[in-house]
Amino acid sequence: MARPTTGKHTSATTRLILGCVLLLVLALGADLLWASSSRFYSSLSISNNWSAGDSPSTTIILPQQQRPPSPPHKAKGKTVKDKNQGVTPERVLSATFADLPAPELKWEKMADAPVPRLDGAAIQIKNLLYVFAGYGTIDYVHSHVDIYNFTDNTWGGRFDMPKEMAHSHLGMATDGRYIYVVTGQYGPQCRGPTARTFVLDTETKKWQDMPPLPVPRYAPATQLWRGRLHVMGGSKENRHTPGLEHWSLAVKDGKPLENEWRNEIPIPHGGPHRACIVVNNHLYVIGGQEGDFMAKPGSPIFKCSRREEVVYGDVYMLDDEMKWKTLTPMPKPDSHIEFAWIVVNNSIVIVGGTTEKHPVTKKMVLVGEVFQFNLDTQKWSVIGKLPFRVKTTLVGFWEGWLYFTSGQRDKGPHDPSPKKVIGEMWRTKLKLAS
Repeated sequence: MARPTTGKHTSATTRLILGCVLLLVLALGADLLWASSSRFYSSLSISNNWSAGDSPSTTIILPQQQRPPSPPHKAKGKTVKDKNQGVTPERVLSATFADLPAPELKWEKMADAPVPRLDGAAIQIKNLLYVFAGYGTIDYVHSHVDIYNFTDNTWGGRFDMPKEMAHSHLGMATDGRYIYVVTGQYGPQCRGPTARTFVLDTETKKWQDMPPLPVPRYAPATQLWRGRLHVMGGSKENRHTPGLEHWSLAVKDGKPLENEWRNEIPIPHGGPHRACIVVNNHLYVIGGQEGDFMAKPGSPIFKCSRREEVVYGDVYMLDDEMKWKTLTPMPKPDSHIEFAWIVVNNSIVIVGGTTEKHPVTKKMVLVGEVFQFNLDTQKWSVIGKLPFRVKTTLVGFWEGWLYFTSGQRDKGPHDPSPKKVIGEMWRTKLKLAS
């Protein structure tokens, strides 16, 4: 028997109504889910902090979860109040974990340098400190020399560098009149290096070209030793890979005696930002790191991009047989100290720098100690604290006073990560125990 037509019509209408209701419910659910998701992501606060030479960091603040009120709780001796619900415990990790115990020093602030600079270079000749190049900001580099006179504690005598000369990460050494300038980074951000080398006559303020380095390098260890200009280590052309090569060039009275650099024994540990010192007819290479910032691929301005770095405190000495010897390491790893040293009373004194990154935040940690390496005992000691932590300091010594200027200082007593590029000059009376 055939079913009535009206029954079929009623059944189809019912199914249509139910389908519409179901679609409406699904749409409302999706809308609610989207709205909830939008509120969540709009509550994320993302900040990018970057200054010249600093580690770019991204901080993400998540919305606080709703939690029932709880009784007051003490976290490491203090009560921490929750802005939304009750009182909650706070996990406290000291940001100054890397600071070493050190005696206080009395520091006196002197006249600021004409410009702030980071990754600059400095050479002292008698009572004058010649301060070269460096970043003003991550997007601006200096191309001139400022001079500080220790006798009357004044700045003056500014003059320009050659246009082709590198602006940061320089290798530099002096014979007491001539200053030899080797390779380095040309331009701001993380631009490429140059192999060009120059010599400055500090009496006439005239520059001359010298034979270029076989390949460019960033911040190689550089010194004059036994009539030859030695250049070793540094970072390779990509700014990150450590170089082990070691070259030398015979020089005298500001002139090269050879047309090409000579290969020497490779350095045991490559990398940039190390102190290189000649004393008692031995050559020392101290501290440094492997790895550095690199240019971001495809960036038209060679924007600096963070890469993994390993900081070390190794100490090597090149002896009479032209063989490297390993000596007592520094009290802690230290880098960015290529112009942060002096030699006084048969000791090497090193000021500030950077050490291993913070174990939680992974940010760069600046150094606030003054170290002494006694060449008689071959032992290290921590002899004082700086007024703040600072890297790439430019250091001098005159009539018992230890001076430092420029670099990048910390964010404050409780935050050792880099912040402000400075031009400040400070000094303290230095008394070294034998």
